[in-house]
Amino acid sequence: MLELRDVHFYYGQIHALQGVSLEVRSGQVVCLIGSNGAGKSSTLMAISGVNAVSRGEILLEGEAIHAQEPDDIVRRGICQVPEGRRIFPHLTVLENLEMGAFLRNDAGGVKDDLDYVCSLFPVLHERRGQRGGTLSGGEQQMLAIARALMSKPRLLLLDEPSLGLAPRIIETIFGVLARIRDEGTGIFLVEQNAHLALNFSDWAYVMETGRIIMGDEPAVLRDSPAVREAYLGE
Repeated sequence: MLELRDVHFYYGQIHALQGVSLEVRSGQVVCLIGSNGAGKSSTLMAISGVNAVSRGEILLEGEAIHAQEPDDIVRRGICQVPEGRRIFPHLTVLENLEMGAFLRNDAGGVKDDLDYVCSLFPVLHERRGQRGGTLSGGEQQMLAIARALMSKPRLLLLDEPSLGLAPRIIETIFGVLARIRDEGTGIFLVEQNAHLALNFSDWAYVMETGRIIMGDEPAVLRDSPAVREAYLGE
């Protein structure tokens, strides 16, 4: 579904992505693990069209998208849940969800998807008239995921969905992500919790200083002494 070929990106003079190549197959969960500052979020931002790549290609089902605007990439079926949630704090829960469907013009489908995301996260239905900024951290993360789903993505990009959340909330969120995956939506996951990411994924990549240094099945990476020492605390 998605392929990055030798992608480079700079923040000023900083060479943040140094020839990144990876792929996400249709219906897969693929994770990207690495230390802070390795370039994981920059990779997601490049896929989303927020970071304009200086060299290389990003392909969606074989068609180049790296020169397209972010809204066009959303229309093509890729939507990102950014690190830190970034909901609209002064809008209600319902208004946040409606913003996720801003580019759509199928009113009936939007209503159906509102019902769907509220079935995934019932608390959002209960709090639909409440301002987003008054929700708990876990509820805001649920809202950020639900808002992205309102764009009807074929591929969901997730940046640190477990960050700062209690274990019970993480379990709830990843249970929903498993359901989304089982219903056919691809997921590309950036996650500091390497144990969680590897257990949830079908394929995994390891990034260091802007480069992909390993890519394999999660079980293989879990058995790697280098991965175990650097990312699994063993």
